[in-house]
Amino acid sequence: MDRRDVMRALGAGLVLPMLRGFSPEQLNAAAAKIRDRLPSRLPGYKPILLGELQYQTVTVIAEHILPATDTPGATDAGVGPFIDMMLAEWYKTEDRDKFLEGLANLDDRSSNMFGATFLKLGEAKQVALLHGLDAEVTALQDADLETDSYFFHRMKWLTLFGYYTSEIGQTQELQAAIIPGHYDPCAPLKRDTPGEW
Repeated sequence: MDRRDVMRALGAGLVLPMLRGFSPEQLNAAAAKIRDRLPSRLPGYKPILLGELQYQTVTVIAEHILPATDTPGATDAGVGPFIDMMLAEWYKTEDRDKFLEGLANLDDRSSNMFGATFLKLGEAKQVALLHGLDAEVTALQDADLETDSYFFHRMKWLTLFGYYTSEIGQTQELQAAIIPGHYDPCAPLKRDTPGEW
């Protein structure tokens, strides 16, 4: 099983708890509206909610979660701008504040562990710090404790959601056939046979 298969499998487990706040239709609507408004040239994106350093941190974390390999990574798919717009326009204030607190806490942890903020660390130390956060999420899940509002759990979910609703995620990663040549983010699935998708 390669890294992408693992991430797809994890995605199912990450998405289910997050659906409590939104219906599938609302999630599809959110993704479609955000994708329709993202600029065609993502390197020039100016964050609307996140500060510049917060935005860079989110982008780096997303790329560590889904790095470019033989297929494009999170940065190529515009996950950073997607997360910024999702937080700004679709998150409740309480959930947005928890995410931003977690982002600030990441820099605090980084400074305590390595003497520098997250963005100033080398890749190996950044990944080590993220592995520690991931281990905390796993421990909470193993203890049957709530992880929905935990920063890294939400960050992983937003990364997967942003990636797999992007054109890159759909066409190059999932190899979805877009017919008749039009990209429709989060197109609803239709049943052909009762009991089958």
